[in-house]
Amino acid sequence: MTELLIERHGPVAVLILNRPQAMNALSQSLIRSLTAAVAALGRDETARVLVLTGAGERAFCAGLDLKELGSAPGLLGTAEGGERPNPVRAIEQCPKPVIAAINGVAITGGVELALACDILIAAETARFADTHQRVGVIPGWGLSQKLSRIIGPSRAKEMAFSGRFVTAAEASAWGLVSRTVPPGGLMTEVLALAGEIAEVDAGFLAGYKRLMDAGYSLPFGEAMALEADWSRQHNSALAPADLAARREGVQSRGRSR
Repeated sequence: MTELLIERHGPVAVLILNRPQAMNALSQSLIRSLTAAVAALGRDETARVLVLTGAGERAFCAGLDLKELGSAPGLLGTAEGGERPNPVRAIEQCPKPVIAAINGVAITGGVELALACDILIAAETARFADTHQRVGVIPGWGLSQKLSRIIGPSRAKEMAFSGRFVTAAEASAWGLVSRTVPPGGLMTEVLALAGEIAEVDAGFLAGYKRLMDAGYSLPFGEAMALEADWSRQHNSALAPADLAARREGVQSRGRSR
């Protein structure tokens, strides 16, 4: 069975974690395939938006394959000659917008994988859990730092210390996901959103994503200064005629909806 499927819907590339029998847990081979695929699609000019989801209805991703790790515990260490393939970093560094279509449970490394994406949309049946404390492993893909910044320290510690599952409704209320949709309509909603995003100039999207990500890692005052600097550089290069044409395009699009 191919562990990673890639479907193309015009300018939208859908990456499907295809290990439903293992709740789409990340084997080492799947980690390598996913890391390489995201990097390749990031360079592919025909792919404007990426979507990441899991096969089946039960799981988005159950994290690292613990059965595989149990048979080779050294896999948690550092690879000889450099770092191991890192799909979270690959998604974070991808210049294209990446949408997580969370179709089922996202557990531990699966939560980290989802949080690497730019937009998270979950089925109403999805659930989230951080079970690092149950297996005695410290997060290595950013969960201990990202989660508290997104949902606040109290909620993040509740998840991190208890391992309890958070429902999709709770995740939406906490700001962990953008919104929830009925499970049968998840991919329809996600592909529609991806199609809208794909209509935007690819260079502009890449720059805007880079600005938002860079600013998020800075103190607010420095982030505001960064935006002001980028704004001056970008907007001063805009030709009035191009701006007028784009304004007309925005108005025409609004009238057609």
